[in-house]
Amino acid sequence: MMEIKCWGSRGSIPVSGDQYSKYGGDTTCIEVTARTGETIIIDAGTGIRRLGNSLVERGINKYYLLFTHAHWDHIQGIAFFKPLLSNKVKIMIQNREFLGIYTKDLLNKVMEMPFFPISLIDLKADIKFDTALNNKFNIGSVNIQTIPTCHPGGGLGYKFIEDNKSFVFLTDNELGFDHPGGMGFDGYVQFSQKVDLLFHDGEYTKEEYKQKKNWGHSSIQDVLDLALKANVKKLGLFHLNQDRTDEQMDRIIIDCRAALKKKNSSLECFAVPCDMEIHF
Repeated sequence: MMEIKCWGSRGSIPVSGDQYSKYGGDTTCIEVTARTGETIIIDAGTGIRRLGNSLVERGINKYYLLFTHAHWDHIQGIAFFKPLLSNKVKIMIQNREFLGIYTKDLLNKVMEMPFFPISLIDLKADIKFDTALNNKFNIGSVNIQTIPTCHPGGGLGYKFIEDNKSFVFLTDNELGFDHPGGMGFDGYVQFSQKVDLLFHDGEYTKEEYKQKKNWGHSSIQDVLDLALKANVKKLGLFHLNQDRTDEQMDRIIIDCRAALKKKNSSLECFAVPCDMEIHF
């Protein structure tokens, strides 16, 4: 059984306050646990701090870390990932190129003076950077496929397949504008075809998107169209706008469900909150 837990779904910058208590304020971090027990982490946004505390409590000492891209909200929690301070921990980090800089060098840069007082080499964990964690690969019982995302500077989306169940993660992916390296709307429809679960960037309403086109994020209407054309079973809106309150997000989901009902669609739509767990 594949287990998925969201430790952070907020976009751009972490937020706090009572108005964000339902969906949470931490930025992107997803934990995927394979049937065979491997722990796979997607992105090191601020949510990875809480994930790290949980992994310590659970006594889990080996994990794989993948990245969608290297914008601040997807890497800014790495220095506060507590397991890195333990010599019992082994972590395999995907090593790939981000606009001319590889993951190892990128993390070294963000964890050096004057940005941070402790460098990567000061950490006690056994850290390996692995170029094999790219394109198509397996981690335990999970088969993982990737697709370039449509975002300034590029990025990667992921498909996780285990025992005929599938989960696609496409954050920071703009469906209404073609950035260099993107695969186009039809490419993402094909990649997401008939998946059991899709988490997709849903940063903007239709009206907001008119002012933010080419910023690298999707309108919720475009995401619904993608999910319908791909015959997705469940859709989770992700990369929640930094200013979107719980009440506003609830209203958006009500409107989405009403629109789907008018189309006689069985698609299940929700916004992804911090701490959501899905097992299948």
